[in-house]
Amino acid sequence: KRLLNVALLNKNGFKIYKIAKMSSEEMVEKVSAISEVNFEYNTQLDALTISMIEMDEYKFDRIISTNIQQIGFERTVLEIIYPFLDKLSVLWLTGSVNPIQENFMSYLIRQKIISAIDNEPFSSGKNVKKFMIFLPEGENQELSLLLMHYLLKSRRNQVVYLGQNVSIQDLKDACNIHQPDFIFTMITETYTKQPVQRYVDRLSENFPETEVLLSGYQIMAQNVASKGNVTALGSLDEVIHFLDILRNRSSLRNIIH
Repeated sequence: KRLLNVALLNKNGFKIYKIAKMSSEEMVEKVSAISEVNFEYNTQLDALTISMIEMDEYKFDRIISTNIQQIGFERTVLEIIYPFLDKLSVLWLTGSVNPIQENFMSYLIRQKIISAIDNEPFSSGKNVKKFMIFLPEGENQELSLLLMHYLLKSRRNQVVYLGQNVSIQDLKDACNIHQPDFIFTMITETYTKQPVQRYVDRLSENFPETEVLLSGYQIMAQNVASKGNVTALGSLDEVIHFLDILRNRSSLRNIIH
């Protein structure tokens, strides 16, 4: 923790000899002040990492709330929180953080995303697209799915959120009720129940009248191709690009009608 504080201060213009004379309290105070006024990418990631190591909810909330005020929620998630989660996975692999710290941070991030989802208005109308989103059996990357819920809802789509560990039969039952335009799921490195292509083929066969959208690490790693009613969106940038194109088409239809 002290090394992170020293590195952050040094990157922001403090000389090492001055940092060495600081008390722990003074160092923490300087770091907190920097994280509120310096929105440089690495500074924000370092500040979040310190708040996780200290398990300091107040510090986390101050960092995230300040960023939301300055650049908006979506940019905060895409430019700060999402890269932080990537950094967190590296820290986890190297043994730099323990499960309690990871769970603590994941819970706080989950709260922020759910709050943002609730603040978005419900969309309705004949040109509004309906998405059903879920994670297959064996998948538990809920934060990524919640982020997708926010991205969809903020672009004025209807979203039916089914959550984690959803079987194909349960998905069929839900589709019979809601008749969605799109089914969206994410398949990451934790998915091991069957080859990804086999699972994708099952989705395509069981939902021939619905567009199936796929994203996640395994979609890229196993070269799952877009074919028939299946569209593979390997990266988050591809997902956002697809959603923005869809939103622009809907806006054009509204103007025409």
